[in-house]
Amino acid sequence: MTTELSTTLAQRVKARGPVENGRRPKLGYPGILLIIAGGLLLLSVVRAVTGEVSLTNTGQWSSAMTFAVPIGLAGLGGLWAERAGVINIGLEGMMMLGLFSAGWIGWQYGPWAAVLAGIIGGMLGGLVHAIATVTFGVDHIVSGVAVNILALGVVQFLAKLWFGAEGSEAAASGGNDKQSPRMEGRIPVYTVPYLSDWLESVHAKGWFFFSDAAGILRAGVADVSWLTLFAIMLFVVTYVVLWRTSFGLRLRSCGENPVATESLGVNVYLYKYAALAVSGAFAGLGGAYLANIIRMYQDGQTGGRGYLGLATMIFGNWRPGGVAMGAGLFGFMDALQNRGGGATVHALLLFFALALACVALWQWWRMRWVAAAVTGGLAVGFWLWFRYTEDMPTELVTASPYITTLLVLTLFTQRLRVPKAIGKPYRRGQGT
Repeated sequence: MTTELSTTLAQRVKARGPVENGRRPKLGYPGILLIIAGGLLLLSVVRAVTGEVSLTNTGQWSSAMTFAVPIGLAGLGGLWAERAGVINIGLEGMMMLGLFSAGWIGWQYGPWAAVLAGIIGGMLGGLVHAIATVTFGVDHIVSGVAVNILALGVVQFLAKLWFGAEGSEAAASGGNDKQSPRMEGRIPVYTVPYLSDWLESVHAKGWFFFSDAAGILRAGVADVSWLTLFAIMLFVVTYVVLWRTSFGLRLRSCGENPVATESLGVNVYLYKYAALAVSGAFAGLGGAYLANIIRMYQDGQTGGRGYLGLATMIFGNWRPGGVAMGAGLFGFMDALQNRGGGATVHALLLFFALALACVALWQWWRMRWVAAAVTGGLAVGFWLWFRYTEDMPTELVTASPYITTLLVLTLFTQRLRVPKAIGKPYRRGQGT
């Protein structure tokens, strides 16, 4: 029975949507590695032309990884929810709950307790969304927005009540209605001996491509938080669970055809609840990660990263590897506008011009004339912008991560394959 059920579900999940030229477009791992190598080559070219060494500096990419982790965790949370058929706009609110819970518990019991508290806080937000959407059938968008508004109100009220109360222990320890007292201690970091030193020496030589690659790779082996490593492992765990187990097959089938899945004996409600609990837990962990960076809860610290997580999920085509790539891109842009300033962001205009030119050539080779013309026009526009300006306005530097989000989603929208039943109302027994 179990084998027949898994086989039937696999056939239904593999019944994909529209195809292109008789074949379903698919980007395999060789293609992904080629894109990464091409991106590194373009960065090396831009660094050599502009002299902006921060583009491939280890410190820049360490910061990028730090900024990318909470965005990636939010995106991973969105992936779990939407693979089960539930749109989760409430990721931002769940991150707020995780951030507040981590700040509150971390102040009293330390950073690892803060991580656990953040996971639980986000999970509670996910379960609220599950009750509204799965049990009561509330529109997913409406419920997600409500979770965001509710979470914002709850954390601000509790911060004022617990941290900002006059004469309280928290207030005496430096807390107020905008932040918690600072937690003691930090999560340890690790460095790979010898390899880190060797990469540093290669990076210092200034060789084209090889030194740039060494500087970037060293960010993954020098002074890396164990919490960052744990977050990266969650991407691997997500892939294994959702694509290599019968549990993941059933969960994904709930997002493709819940009526057919129920007819095969699967408790669709249970799987949707499980997906939303995990979704909230990942978003809450992202909030706890932010709390550990600054060692406290601070009002507004999430800064829209839950929404950026949704963008990475869409960019990544609802796949863990794609989410990781998107989070890395947005984290890099976020770190760049914080560390590099206008001159470094200005250098990226040349990078975008070259990247868009490559995409335009690819579209032309595929005989997609309109797409090639539009992309080529954008490439020329970015090159002219780079050629005839010397710096970037502060406002555009601040907005660069969000502009990059819109640009990337525009370019990759034709490759998206949305789960068929996402956002659609489902009631138990509706297929009978």
